[in-house]
Amino acid sequence: MSLKIAIQGIESSFHHLAVQQLFPETELELVPCPSFDKVAESITNFNADFGVIAIENTIAGSILPNYELIDSSNLKILDETFLTINMYLMALGGETLHTIDEVHSHPVALQQCKQYLQRLQPHCKIIEGKDTASEAKRIKENSLKGVAAIAGKQVAEKYGLQILGKNIQTIKDNKTRFVVLGRESETIVPELNKATLKFQLDHTIGSLSNVLQLLSTFGINLTKIQSFPIEGKPWQYSFYVDVLFDNVTLFEEVTTMLKKAVSQLRILGIYKQNLENIPSTLLVTTSYGK
Repeated sequence: MSLKIAIQGIESSFHHLAVQQLFPETELELVPCPSFDKVAESITNFNADFGVIAIENTIAGSILPNYELIDSSNLKILDETFLTINMYLMALGGETLHTIDEVHSHPVALQQCKQYLQRLQPHCKIIEGKDTASEAKRIKENSLKGVAAIAGKQVAEKYGLQILGKNIQTIKDNKTRFVVLGRESETIVPELNKATLKFQLDHTIGSLSNVLQLLSTFGINLTKIQSFPIEGKPWQYSFYVDVLFDNVTLFEEVTTMLKKAVSQLRILGIYKQNLENIPSTLLVTTSYGK
């Protein structure tokens, strides 16, 4: 029986490539979704076994709404992978850069190609679409002249589109981190050494410093920290952090202590760090207070 994996986008999209990288020897059935919210909904409604969503990019940064989505949907991060993202500009055969009036793609993809797109303006409109592959598919199926899409090379090959620009992303070493989402009781990886946490702090001096010091004291490496505004509470923030550890039992003991140092704590996932595809720029860990 095949695993049902929900993704934002369609077949041949970057999310589909990430699924293939995460589940290389598994019989799969894709559950295409028009939005990240629908991915989460597919998992919680048992229409999919797992979901795969992008969580951060080396150019565009973190997709913070997706962290909130994981939390609000009561899902868990079970695994991760990093995918090299090379962007291509594509259109119908016979089109050139001079005949293109519009460029469509996912907002994050457009952001990754910002410098290239600036050279096409003002004669060319930049329009946000559902996702990379869907925009390319729409051009082909509707024979849209004067319209280009930004997507991966595999999309141009699948839909027979002409490539007008290669590797157009602003930073050439462009990678996106994807995570596997599952329901609370699901598990995939036994060798756990990484976690994603969400916490909120009281309005007391040194509260964030105390948290960082606690992690450092017990050898928990903080590799990422992001703040996100709390809805309905002006100037108050939730913090999302990624940490690395050597001993899962010690980590669990530290989280017990951490609950006493913060006003709210939720573990969004405990999983295994992916070292095979991780960008070297993200391998740098930081120890605070040492």
